[in-house]
Amino acid sequence: MRGWWREIAGLVLPAVCGGCGSPRAELCARCAAELAVAPRRVRPAPEPVGLPAVHAVAPYENAVRAMLLAHKERGALGLARMLGGALAAAVRAGEERWDAGRSPLLLVPVPSARRATAGRGHDPVLRIAAAAAAGLRRGGTHARVAPVLRQRRGVADQAGLGGRERRSNLAGALVVADGGRRLCRGGGMIVLVDDLITTGSTLAEAARAMRAEGRGEGTDTLRAAVVAASPSAFESNRG
Repeated sequence: MRGWWREIAGLVLPAVCGGCGSPRAELCARCAAELAVAPRRVRPAPEPVGLPAVHAVAPYENAVRAMLLAHKERGALGLARMLGGALAAAVRAGEERWDAGRSPLLLVPVPSARRATAGRGHDPVLRIAAAAAAGLRRGGTHARVAPVLRQRRGVADQAGLGGRERRSNLAGALVVADGGRRLCRGGGMIVLVDDLITTGSTLAEAARAMRAEGRGEGTDTLRAAVVAASPSAFESNRG
């Protein structure tokens, strides 16, 4: 019911910019420009073991931070198209050694806890991933979303945890669901996707789960893409 109400509310309530709060625009031109930039490789410091190459569009600050929070926590679902476009750009930035015309591209979203998804009324990463895949297909890329990762045990809220605490909290927490194993063992590129990266612990754990199924180990077929990264992750890879 909550998800249904958010879909309807997005059509009838007055729009305000998800980045700066200005009226009469779900996303104003100035804030949209924050996402219309060239993606870059980002590296958190320290970089967790097993983290694949990650590309991001923008630092997680100011308007970009506000947009992601508005979409995730306040149900500004109309922002998914713009955020998905930014995620698609980050995916494309990691395609140097991949034949986009011949091999399938699987976007594997990092899963949210069921309790968090129920509380929000939607799965924000899955929604952004779907928008990204649609944009990639319009550009001629054979892309699809493969939500095959699951949490096999409970984890604590990551907010306020440092890198070491996050790694401990997430260690062994993710698994490829039974129905997704055959899909993951097929050919093509797998890109782990999330809305943002801070310490890199979540994406490193997702990569571990995929490699446990024989994907990405010793190959160049596992990457990651996010909309935003912590400012320090951008600074550590500047130049």
